[in-house]
Amino acid sequence: MKKSLRILIVEDDKCLGTILKSFLASHGFSSVLCHDGITAKDFFENDVFDLIITDVVMSGIDGFEFAKFVRASDKEIPIVFLTGKSLRSDILRGFEIGADDYITKPFNMEELLLRIEAIWKRTKIGAKSQHFFRIGSYQLDTVRHMLTRNDKEYKLTTKELDLLHLFCENKGHVVERPVALKVVWKEDNYFSARNMDVYVGRLRNILGDDPNVNIENVHGVGYKLTDK
Repeated sequence: MKKSLRILIVEDDKCLGTILKSFLASHGFSSVLCHDGITAKDFFENDVFDLIITDVVMSGIDGFEFAKFVRASDKEIPIVFLTGKSLRSDILRGFEIGADDYITKPFNMEELLLRIEAIWKRTKIGAKSQHFFRIGSYQLDTVRHMLTRNDKEYKLTTKELDLLHLFCENKGHVVERPVALKVVWKEDNYFSARNMDVYVGRLRNILGDDPNVNIENVHGVGYKLTDK
């Protein structure tokens, strides 16, 4: 990674919090540990962090309320829920609030590390993400959700943008289906897979004015954006 991430850990289990902080430190991460949502709010308001890892069930205010507080002032900082609340309704609520990932306990520390690294690659924490991509005769502006060709603009939905952005970052290389599903839909199941196929079709239609651009279906593997 390009720099040591500064992470705010919010975990009411003091033993787990200490172990997590030590594990992250052993992998080069700087972190601050607090044990309740109220203290976490104070730290967030008075310090600068690159990523937040928070439990949900805590005293004072819970993790969901803390995440809402964070999102009210910072739309971009990645938030990872690390919690024992594993009901589908809880997971959906977490993502609706604005979580970048949701990990249920018990969990594997190495998996958490991989998730953090994936968020780094996806969001370019600590460095400005590339906002503009050239795709044949199109230009993608990821900030404005806009795809432009010959002064004609296409306003992309969030899912269209996230999927096309992923393809652009891997242009010329295959994006495996499970990876795309985890990154864009946060889950890999039949319904998400069918949904993704629909969005790939939409993107192909939008990009259809330039015959040099194609989203190839690599059978049994995934998709590849090509630009001749």
